[in-house]
Amino acid sequence: MQPIYSLIVPLYNEQDTLPELVRRLTDVMNSLDEPTELVLINDGSKDQSLMLLRSFHQQDDRICYINLARNFGHQIAVTAGLNFVRGDMAIILDADLQDPPELIPELIKQWRSGFQVVYAQRTKRIEESWGKRFLAYWFYRVLRKLADIDIPTDTGDFCLIDRSVIDILNSMPERTRYLRGLRSWVGFNQTAVPFSRDSRFAGEVKYTFRKSFKLAMNGIVSFSQVPLRLSTYVGLFAAIVSLFMALLILYWRIFVPHSPLTGFTMILVAVFFLGAVQLVCIGILGEYIGCIYEEVKGRPLYTVSEIVGFKKS
Repeated sequence: MQPIYSLIVPLYNEQDTLPELVRRLTDVMNSLDEPTELVLINDGSKDQSLMLLRSFHQQDDRICYINLARNFGHQIAVTAGLNFVRGDMAIILDADLQDPPELIPELIKQWRSGFQVVYAQRTKRIEESWGKRFLAYWFYRVLRKLADIDIPTDTGDFCLIDRSVIDILNSMPERTRYLRGLRSWVGFNQTAVPFSRDSRFAGEVKYTFRKSFKLAMNGIVSFSQVPLRLSTYVGLFAAIVSLFMALLILYWRIFVPHSPLTGFTMILVAVFFLGAVQLVCIGILGEYIGCIYEEVKGRPLYTVSEIVGFKKS
């Protein structure tokens, strides 16, 4: 039967979590009132994840999987899932079980009431370090201030999106994808469902600080031009400070000729200050130019080595 509900789960090296994940998702699927498909995207795992996916599909033909030819990253893996799902709506959740599958019926309830986008909003993070909670808290609020659109705070990729939204997202050609921002950009009726984010069930954390920082930069660069304007303001500020310092040194030369601040130390400080400003501005420009470079190459977002379970209705 043609599925009405589609569940999208990207995964990378999740052999320890997969059995429990599939068990809990299967229980949820069995409790739903419409045909459901589970789409698992193997993002170039190097463990036994692919073998487990093949086994799960043999046991339950509602379980489909896409095996990407290499690791393309979480956002691209989710995009691949959106390209293949057949349901009237799709729910995206992570494989580490920090997004509780048992919340799926509540998301569907909100969809049934007329919302095209239903995002799960974290109210509590269980067993996460103080530093990670602190950085995540401020990132979402800074992004919301900088972005040209209203991106809800404390929301990840755990969400439900209607088929109309899926079709729009699939038509977007951009390569630097920040799905949390894209689903806000499309508009439509949106609402939040609060939940407490669980700790990782098993295995190692896949989103390292480096990957999280890259995702954060993609979010800011994709949805805000404020950093570009900021570099202009910083440059003007540096010019004003440099002019003030030049006048101050001239004053000291004339009226305080023996001041130690008029020598090499002052010149060195000024050089380092201006150099730092220039490097920051060049770095900001580099982020935007890097995104342009990725866009103009025109390569496909991903390559697939195996697709199983997507039978035509």
